Amino acid sequence: MADLSSSQVLPQPAIRVDAVSKRYGRTLALDGVSFEVGRRELFALLGPNGAGKTTLLHILCTVLRPDSGSAEVAGHDVVRAPLAARSRLGIVFQEPSLDDRLTVRENLNLHGLVFGVPRRLRRQRIAEMLALVELADWADKPVRSLSSGMKRRLEIARALIHDSEIMLLDEPTVGLDAQTRERIWNYVRRLQADRALTVVVTTHYIEEVESCDRVCIIDNGKVLAIDTPAALRRAHGQQLLRVLPRADADRAEILRRFAERVVHQTGEEIVLKSDDPFVETFLAEFGTRIRALSNEVPSLESVFLSLTGRELRDQGAGAHERTAAFGRHGGEHTR
Repeated sequence: MADLSSSQVLPQPAIRVDAVSKRYGRTLALDGVSFEVGRRELFALLGPNGAGKTTLLHILCTVLRPDSGSAEVAGHDVVRAPLAARSRLGIVFQEPSLDDRLTVRENLNLHGLVFGVPRRLRRQRIAEMLALVELADWADKPVRSLSSGMKRRLEIARALIHDSEIMLLDEPTVGLDAQTRERIWNYVRRLQADRALTVVVTTHYIEEVESCDRVCIIDNGKVLAIDTPAALRRAHGQQLLRVLPRADADRAEILRRFAERVVHQTGEEIVLKSDDPFVETFLAEFGTRIRALSNEVPSLESVFLSLTGRELRDQGAGAHERTAAFGRHGGEHTR
């Protein structure tokens, strides 16, 4: 094996997490989590509420200390050098953290002051960020007058006022309608490309991570798999047949007849491992005994189901959020 010269040393990752564990009383929130995030990477932490995603982000942004293991942000240990690590980060927490009494511009200016951005540069960056997130016309309006989606865009702009090189987004679109969620993701992707940002985002909306460079699937505080979306589908994805039987007797017969293919059942729905020949066989035998049927190609949803034995959509927040995830709400109120 050829030796690496000093010019061939691999670049330092933007984030390094090594065997991090964290407990809340008897609850093990993180269990030996390890991964690295490359510079300029769009990296997603995908998992249900309670999986440990937010705890992990709070450790990275120095709000929490790990019980064991270590974490680095831009080469700075989050425990030994928290101020240096934090200065490299732009953070959008899951819970809103804007001051509703201040204007849009005042919120951005206050953040710049906290991070010591010089006055002239602060003004320049505020103007740039307001234009980027399309809030320039609202600069002198109080934050309380903004819609939920507009507030989220303002929080993203605020996270970049101090020229952060890494952005942490904790469930940035939770509670927003589908159209607004797509708009937020458009800003994130544009920022990641134009400003060479490293972005780490947590979500339980599977469709939001399809365009990420890599996805880390986390559940019960453990990393189950990390790879590109395509590689995860190849390695763990399954073709699935979702069936709604007409009657309880039909449901019982399907479960008995295809017991070896059942991967999940919830309410009236049965989810079966599938392939094209099986679909034909199933329809020939039960076609008149079902109310609805859908045949799904391998997806990240099936990856999560394969790794955990349950579906991520069942593990999300409230029913209104699951509805938003399927795009059944209207667009953002843009005033």
